Amino acid sequence: MYIKRISTGFMAIWALLTSLTLCAAGNDIEQKLQSAAKQGDAQQIRQLLEQGTDMEARNKMGRTPLLIATRHNQVAAAKVLIEAGADVNAKDNIQDSPYLYAGASGHNEILAMTLDHGADLNSTNRYGGTALIPAAERGHVETVRMLIAAGVDVDHVNRLHWTALLEAIMLGNGGPQHTDIVRLLVNAGADVNIKDGQGVSPLQHAQQRGYTEIEQILIAADAR
Repeated sequence: MYIKRISTGFMAIWALLTSLTLCAAGNDIEQKLQSAAKQGDAQQIRQLLEQGTDMEARNKMGRTPLLIATRHNQVAAAKVLIEAGADVNAKDNIQDSPYLYAGASGHNEILAMTLDHGADLNSTNRYGGTALIPAAERGHVETVRMLIAAGVDVDHVNRLHWTALLEAIMLGNGGPQHTDIVRLLVNAGADVNIKDGQGVSPLQHAQQRGYTEIEQILIAADAR
C-alpha cells in the first residue's frame, strides 16, 4: 500500500512537470510568432503557423500577433496572418483591435485588408469612438475616405460627446488635411449641427479658431 502511494504520487508529479514543460514550450513558440509579427518576418510566420502555433495567442498586453504587426505597420506579416484567418476585431487590454488601430493610425494597407476580412464597422475604442473619429482627428485623409466608403457611421458620438466632424475641427490644425476631411464628412452627409457636450457647434468651433475655409464649408451645408 505504501509503495503504491509513492508510485501514485510520483506519477502525479511527473504529470505536473510534463504539463509545465509543454506549457513553457507553447509559450516559447507563441512568443516567436509575436516577435516575427513585430519584425515583419512573413516567412517565419508561415512556418510557425504550419507548425500549429496559435495565431490568436496574446501577450501580457492582450495583443494578438496581428495586432502587434498592425501596431508596427508590418503589412506583409499582417497579410499572412489575415489570410490565415486571424481575427481582425480581437481587442487588447485597452480596447484596440487590428481594424481600429489601423484606422486610427492611417495604416491604410492593413486597414484595407481588415475591411475585406470582416472588420466590425460598429466596434469602438476605449473612448467609445469608431475608427473614423481618430482618423479624422489625426488628419488621415485617405483613411477617412476609406472608412466613409466602407459605411462607418459619420455621425457616431463617442463618450466625450464628439463626432468625427467635431474632432477634425477641435483637435485638428485647420490645415489642408483637416479641411479636406471636413469636406469629405460633409459631402458624406454628416450632420453639421451636432453639438459637443458643452453645447458648442462645429461652426462655432471653426469660428473660434479662425478656420475660415472650414467655416465656409460648414455654412454652405447650412451649419448654425
